[in-house]
This record gives sequence, C-alpha cells and structure tokens, in this order.
Amino acid sequence: MISFSLWDIVRNLLLAGRWTVLLSLATFVLGSVVGMIILFARISKRRFLQRAAKLYIEIFQGTPLLMQLFLIFFGLALFGLEVPAWLAAGLALTLWSASFLAEIWRGCVEAIPRGQWEASSVLAMGHLQQMRHIILPQALRIAIPPTVGFGVQVIKGTAVTSIIGFVELSKAGTVITNATFMPFTVFAVVGLFYFALCWPLSKYSQFLERKFNAAHRH
Repeated sequence: MISFSLWDIVRNLLLAGRWTVLLSLATFVLGSVVGMIILFARISKRRFLQRAAKLYIEIFQGTPLLMQLFLIFFGLALFGLEVPAWLAAGLALTLWSASFLAEIWRGCVEAIPRGQWEASSVLAMGHLQQMRHIILPQALRIAIPPTVGFGVQVIKGTAVTSIIGFVELSKAGTVITNATFMPFTVFAVVGLFYFALCWPLSKYSQFLERKFNAAHRH
C-alpha cells in the first residue's frame, strides 16, 4: 500500500479546492444575473411575468438541489445531449441560487417605503427608471448582508455535485479516502477547508448586518 503523508492529502485537496472556489464564484455571478431577471419579472406590473417568476421560484426552492442536478445531468442525456459534469453542476447551481437570490432581493425591494415609489411617480418616472434611480440603490444596501450570507450556502451546495462525478472537495475527499484508508483524517481536512471558505463569509455577513442596522437606527 502506498504511504500518504498529511501534506500529500492537503496538497491534493487544495487542487480540488480550486474547483470548489471556481464553481462557487461562477455560480454566484451567473445566479445573480439570472436572479436579477427573475426579480424584475417578479415585481413587474404584468401579471403573467409575475406568475412565471413565482412558479420558477417555487419549483427551484420547493425541490431538492440533488434532484435538479440529476434531472439536468441524466435528463438531458435522454434527448441525446451529453452534458459534462462541470456544465451540469454549474447550470443546476446557477438556476437554484437564482431562485433564492431573487426572493432575497424582492424582500429588500419591498422593504423600501412606499413613499419612495409615490415620490418617483410624481417625477413622471417609468417603472424601470424608478427601479434604476430610486429603489435599487436603496435596496442594494439592505441586500448586501443576506446576499453575502447566501454565498455560504452556495459554497456548501457545491458538495452535492460530487454525486455526478464533478471533482470538488467532497469528491476528492472520497477518492483520497479510497486510496489512503484514512477517512477521519481526510474528511477532517475537507471540513477544515469548507470552514476556511465559509466562516469568513459568515462573519462578514454578520458585520455588514450590524453595520446596516446601526446606520439605519441613526
């Protein structure tokens, strides 16, 4: 049996950790773009757009991420489309994160006092102008803490993609465990890596929330 040192384990997990970070960043950025589109549809004055956005959110929030991942990875193959594991992982996480980000941001938009809408209407602003110049700048300040906090969920959500063979931290941990027969050591290091990625974001989210609340009180 080949002997593995702790450094060998850490080094291989660091290589896989790059893909966890890249997948998290790509998912968060793309999910934000899709989430913004869903947000505008959700608060649109057109009822069919509202219903479509609400249905989208209910589907992706109301079903397990694992099921969504399976449907994209295996379901598209039924139509003759070969989907690489990295593409299926990115697509599933993007669509999933977009549904949560859209709802987070909708709550922030609705937190803006109604008088702001009425005042901008008096200035003859259209709906998009109201959003761009009046509502979104104020909602953005409220949205930053929960949005950063949701980034933690995105990072942890990448672990699910190991089930379809995408080699991120969790999958790499399983592969290394099979080679070293040291599950406790390997997954202890995996846990430390996730903690190192998630804890700073959690603390930063809490800091931003306290900062916003203090500014709001003053």
